[in-house]
Amino acid sequence: MATVELNRDNFKQTVDDNGVVLVDFWAEWCGPCRMFAPIYEEVSERYPGVVFGKINTEIERELAQMFGIRSIPTLMIFREQIIIFAQPGALPGSALEDIIQKAQALDMNMVREQVSKQQQSRQDA
Repeated sequence: MATVELNRDNFKQTVDDNGVVLVDFWAEWCGPCRMFAPIYEEVSERYPGVVFGKINTEIERELAQMFGIRSIPTLMIFREQIIIFAQPGALPGSALEDIIQKAQALDMNMVREQVSKQQQSRQDA
């Protein structure tokens, strides 16, 4: 699957409608972003069941701000609408594939339970 350009109009629906969504926050002027782009594209071809989205932070400033993006490239992974990974910096292909495989293997019942506990403790504070 090729990468998909995400914007404020299609972001929520893309995350809501797909089990695993990777998001690459990038900008044209960013050297590391340009180096990571072909790796991201190549890996996307090996995972047809995963959506590989790209958000241009220069155009989609609102989305970048909403997620607190301070450094690019930043990779974020959503699984079942929950952010399970977020890290700035370009990755080699093998590391990207390792993260994808771990994201797919994650026990989402446990994740939802942890999220619920965190939300409850915030409400209690």
